[in-house]
Amino acid sequence: MPYGKDRIYYDSDSHIMETADWLTRYEKPEHEGLIKPLSTEKGGKGVMKAIELANQRRADPEATKKLLEQPLISGPKGWAAYGASCPDERSTALDLLGFQRQLVFPTFAMGQFINSRNVDKVYAGADMLNQSMAAFCGNDERMLAVGSVPLKDPARALTAAQEAIDMGIKAAWITSDPIDGKSPSHLDYFPLWELLEKNNIPVVLHIGGGRGLDPAYHNNGRPAVSDWLGGGENLRGKDFHAIAHTAENFLTAMIYDHVMLTFPNLMFGVIELGASWVPGFLRNIDFGHHAFKKMEPMLNDLEMKPSEYFKRQVRVSLFPYEDAGWLIDQCGEDIFMFASDYPHPEGGRDPIGKFDETLDQWQAGDAARDKFYQHNFAGLMHIA
Repeated sequence: MPYGKDRIYYDSDSHIMETADWLTRYEKPEHEGLIKPLSTEKGGKGVMKAIELANQRRADPEATKKLLEQPLISGPKGWAAYGASCPDERSTALDLLGFQRQLVFPTFAMGQFINSRNVDKVYAGADMLNQSMAAFCGNDERMLAVGSVPLKDPARALTAAQEAIDMGIKAAWITSDPIDGKSPSHLDYFPLWELLEKNNIPVVLHIGGGRGLDPAYHNNGRPAVSDWLGGGENLRGKDFHAIAHTAENFLTAMIYDHVMLTFPNLMFGVIELGASWVPGFLRNIDFGHHAFKKMEPMLNDLEMKPSEYFKRQVRVSLFPYEDAGWLIDQCGEDIFMFASDYPHPEGGRDPIGKFDETLDQWQAGDAARDKFYQHNFAGLMHIA
């Protein structure tokens, strides 16, 4: 019996767990030496040991059989999870999870290149990442590969996007911060948005793709606190409220500066950045529009309220501890999406159960649940 049953489930957030050569095995001769193996970058503590143990389990049929005796969703996470790094296993994992579609993100690989000042390294890394993601997802139409399209050079971004599309990438991960003093809503990027819209490729924002809380806020003169996984690299309490700030800035620019007006079929996904900020944000962008449109011609020229552009073109995933029922009650049925975050531990041991609990509390009907679990994702990805 699959974990997800009795309805169709489209999963807006899942990940691969990279091996050490995830990028470098797709290195072209002209890129030689630009990207270091994962083990020499910030891949987390104990990466190589975790990868070694996962390889040993895959080579041991009895260990794999034992692993599959327990539900995948509540089983081991990270590299130890079934299907974390092997595409054939991931296909079987989708059968067992009961998910009919799954957006698949990298985990650490973007960090190997995206913030480099070396433009060649940035685009070499994106090319390797996109090849690797497309290869992982290429033999199962349920897996939708997320690739990287860096904005550092508008012309090269356009080329990188076209190459990614040709490889089979289904969504373009864009960093939400301004790059080299230029807003993502700058006119120089309009050819990129046009290309993505034409090819039904959504822009996706994701945790790790924008500035978070200034680390100085954790320096309070007291002993450092651990994150909920026991380390210090992931979210802590003060981080949570700030993770969506750059996404809010990005989306405000894309609405106020006419990107969504100009490209009405270009969709935006906000993934693993929480969703409880959305009700207030919708009110704020409408307040800003009302207050400043007399002085700012572009605001005055918007054909709808900013919140209406958001509702038309933005879809947002939830953490399992957020109140899906309340959010739908506040903002309508058309924005929010189910996400498992498999095989990351942040997705919890029973995300469907957590979401259903709040949907029950708010007496969400079947139509709202179908949109949450399937149709809003389908709209983001242009799935008929």
